[in-house]
Amino acid sequence: MDSSNTTKIGLFQLVMLTLGSLIGSGWLFGSWEASKVAGPAAIISWVVGGLVIATIAYNYIELGAMFPEAGGMSKYAQYSHGPMLGFIASWANWISLITLIPIEAVAAVQYMSSWPWSFAKWTHGFLKNGTITTPDLLMVFVFIIVFTLLNYWSVTLLTKFTSFISIFKIGIPILTIIMLTVSGFHPENYGHSLHEFMPYGSAPIFSATATAGIIFSFNAFQTVINMGSEIKDSKRNIMRGIMISLLISGAIYIVLQSVFITSMDTSFLHHYGWNGISFNSPFADLAILLGIHWLSVLLYMDAFVSPFGTGVSFAASTARALYAMESNQHIPSFIGKINQKYGIPRVALVVNALLSMLMVSVFRSWATLATVICTSTLIAYLTGPVTAVSFRKMAPNFKRPIRLKHLGFMAPLSFVLASLAIYWAMWPTTVEVILVIVIGLPLYYFYEYKAGFVNTRKAFWSSLWMITYLAFLSLASYGGSREFNGMNWIHYPYDFLVIIIAALVFYYWGVKSHHVFADFYQAEKLNESVEE
Repeated sequence: MDSSNTTKIGLFQLVMLTLGSLIGSGWLFGSWEASKVAGPAAIISWVVGGLVIATIAYNYIELGAMFPEAGGMSKYAQYSHGPMLGFIASWANWISLITLIPIEAVAAVQYMSSWPWSFAKWTHGFLKNGTITTPDLLMVFVFIIVFTLLNYWSVTLLTKFTSFISIFKIGIPILTIIMLTVSGFHPENYGHSLHEFMPYGSAPIFSATATAGIIFSFNAFQTVINMGSEIKDSKRNIMRGIMISLLISGAIYIVLQSVFITSMDTSFLHHYGWNGISFNSPFADLAILLGIHWLSVLLYMDAFVSPFGTGVSFAASTARALYAMESNQHIPSFIGKINQKYGIPRVALVVNALLSMLMVSVFRSWATLATVICTSTLIAYLTGPVTAVSFRKMAPNFKRPIRLKHLGFMAPLSFVLASLAIYWAMWPTTVEVILVIVIGLPLYYFYEYKAGFVNTRKAFWSSLWMITYLAFLSLASYGGSREFNGMNWIHYPYDFLVIIIAALVFYYWGVKSHHVFADFYQAEKLNESVEE
């Protein structure tokens, strides 16, 4: 790829690209889904979800600056703990990314399904009981193909397209906030007592972060990391890009949740309750209830544009993640082939598009896809803090353009928070996603067999902490409190205490498990090219 600054992404384009990923279907559905789960207390869920992701992102800022490369988040664990942990982390991250493409397509199709115009009657059968119908999967497939084609030619086309769309995507949520506040403002919906504010208790505040698409909505900070080698002045712009994007999107999401709560007619809530609100197109349906029909039309349009921009951005990130996996030499080499003219892994784009279609054929509702994404991403994120601290011990002399002052505290904290959030996804989703990740291991061992099992035992011992931890998290989810769908062997909130203690034990085991593999020398070579 041409490394000149003329083809690299500047800070404004980087923030726009990241916001294009962050402000997708999460804003269209997250407030509604969170309100159903936690009532007015959903406002706290957004703060908790944002803090979880911000603390996780903190670790990756140092790593991203040390190793600026395309698809970087899929490779860091490989550098510090060898190919097996690298495979588990990149496989988990990749599972989340190939689910992100169809969730945006589902969001667009779901809003289409409630178009109110007479010419659009043909769209009304797209959705049945909150899931996409089999005949109308074709419409979802069309969106996935378009997302892929827009990435097929060049980074320049991608950044111009997403910068334009991102401005539109920020404007519509802000306009929605203003108009819904003016048309219906009922602060009494927050309740006059703690019980009214938390009608279903405190546990749903946490479960909403995982099951209502909140952590999913903040997940796109990794767009910055995965575009590493394509960022102009990466030393400064990686941190700036992540922090600015998270702050802007976090503010928008929290205010949107508040507006959703206060715009609802109080008598409507008394009749249905928070968990009885049933919308296909939440904010558009709310605008119609309030008589703002022109806003509902804009929202139907934005339901095309917001998921569209996010789908395009993540088609790019997903291709780079798969390209990075190929360098691990545990998937077929042709998948990682870079097109020399455009500098884009085109085969990876096509493979991801096909697998995205398969994923949405199995998981057909927005909320289910959001929970799968949240859990698989968080499993991949468990390696981030372990790897960042391991490199401090393994490679104290590596160039660190950004040396984080509080890594010693933030790394174990982010590991604990990621662990809790995996638990919040609730049984059986936790174990279903863990099984999908474990399914990848036979592929890993097949390529180890082809290579003659070089360092396979060493790689296994270096990864044993993660394998054991995934087994523990599955058991903890099964035996956890009834509030999180467990068998109630451990009552809430003591289940949180068990997860926290176990997380700290496994975190320190993980840090002590680092070993020098051939991949470490590859990281060393990459780090030499970094300007401090």
